[in-house]
Amino acid sequence: VQLQASGGGLAQGGGSLRLSCAASGFPFDYYRIGWFRQAPGREREGVLCINTSSMTTYYGNSVKGRFTMSRDNGKKTVYLQMNTLKAEDTAVYYCVADRCASCLGDRIFEYWGQGTQVTVSS
Repeated sequence: VQLQASGGGLAQGGGSLRLSCAASGFPFDYYRIGWFRQAPGREREGVLCINTSSMTTYYGNSVKGRFTMSRDNGKKTVYLQMNTLKAEDTAVYYCVADRCASCLGDRIFEYWGQGTQVTVSS
């Protein structure tokens, strides 16, 4: 199983970035995919999840109205579009996958990628 996140980097506050996560080694269509993040000195937190029907669930309110998530099953790739970035969005972002189809319920994901750094300057 591989989850390769890319697209991170440095952005200015108010700017945008799009993260991608290319998946392989498992039946992508049948897995929910999520994004988590961890900032220095802070606990890891869930950001967004997309289920097998491409419906998204926000894990918390901090990114609502600014971040969206989508998936392309043909490319086995998910995307995290991040707009109106804030300094507090600075973190390592992890792409995760789990064989559960739904994003409701637990937030325990079986597979984790290596993460990509996002840094937002204020």
